Amino acid sequence: MKKQPSVFGGACIIAGVCVGAGMLALPSAGAGAWTIWSTAILVLTMIVMTLSGWLLLESYQHYDHRASFNTVVRDVLGPVANIINNLAVYFVGGILLYAYITSLGGIFHGMMPAVSMKIWSVLSCLAFGAFVWHSARAVDRISIVLILFMALSFVFAISGLTVNINIGTLFDQGNNQGSYLPYAMMFMPAALTSFGYHHSVTSMRAYYGEEKKASHAILFGMLIALSIYLLWLWSIFGNLPRHQFAPVIAADGAVSVLLQTLGSVVESGMVKRTLDAFAAAAVISSFIGVGLGLFDYLADLFGFADNRSGRSKTWVVTFLPPLILSLLFPLGFLVAIGYAGAIATIWTCMIPALLAWKTRRQGRAGRFVTPGGNLLIIVTLIFGIAVAAFHFLHMFGKLPAFSG
Repeated sequence: MKKQPSVFGGACIIAGVCVGAGMLALPSAGAGAWTIWSTAILVLTMIVMTLSGWLLLESYQHYDHRASFNTVVRDVLGPVANIINNLAVYFVGGILLYAYITSLGGIFHGMMPAVSMKIWSVLSCLAFGAFVWHSARAVDRISIVLILFMALSFVFAISGLTVNINIGTLFDQGNNQGSYLPYAMMFMPAALTSFGYHHSVTSMRAYYGEEKKASHAILFGMLIALSIYLLWLWSIFGNLPRHQFAPVIAADGAVSVLLQTLGSVVESGMVKRTLDAFAAAAVISSFIGVGLGLFDYLADLFGFADNRSGRSKTWVVTFLPPLILSLLFPLGFLVAIGYAGAIATIWTCMIPALLAWKTRRQGRAGRFVTPGGNLLIIVTLIFGIAVAAFHFLHMFGKLPAFSG
């Protein structure tokens, strides 16, 4: 008999999809809310995003195991909803590539300042984008190396930070915790971006051949991601006082500035260098992962052939717009992550809720049903709308902005 894949293996895939460069934005985005409220938002977001993925599983079970957003949304919600959803997927992919190219330029410039940040951005895009141009196999090979390196450097860096956590700094003692609540709303788009795995729900169904095991893998994968995020956030907040986030916020959450500021309060030079290496590996890993997904999506959309000429055309439409944006607006990492979170609510919250609502109304009951009934559908939909609304309210100056 064919051996069933382990739930742990699928959980690692989901955690790997979630954990990447997005986690580097969490300390800057959560500095206003600080430890208690940031933790609460991350836990809440993880729960909602897990359940919204289960809603997708529930809706997908009536289709072939390889069916994904494009097929199911078009069939259930119609062509207009499908166009909106596809545009949202493209926008999030493009804006994340912009953020990653910008971050790589800043990180490498911090390591080797003799070369300008913009030149580093161009070189990074060309070098790491070459793996995507070559083949999915090339991305697979380099991803394994990067993930192993990330794991080792993360463990070393975090162990160096956790032993120096100051409880007073971690909980910002002496300040009123209630004053942090308004900033929690600003943190939600970044938190949502960090749990965006929904394009991999199809892969989980195909991997296990059933919904129940796939749902368990999603749950445990999200718990792994949450644990990593909390450990990272607490380690940063326990070492870098809240008021010292001012230069990071002023630089729009630039990863290079965060690492430089953190290095000023971390005594160990080895820990600082390991943090730099971890950040670079995390951003490169996310860059080629998101780049490959967007590359394949655009190749299919424009009908480009899978040969040197066709792949070159796809590379240009995939990477050139984000690169140009990076050169024009080099300090936009946190802003980009916020936009990605706001737009990602369409395909991580709203579409899953609407798909489940419509399929239930059609009486298409299946083996797998997400617990929570119609109340869960309403909560998921409201959560997605709220996260998007908080981002745009902040953008128009209707929410307080934390400046350190």
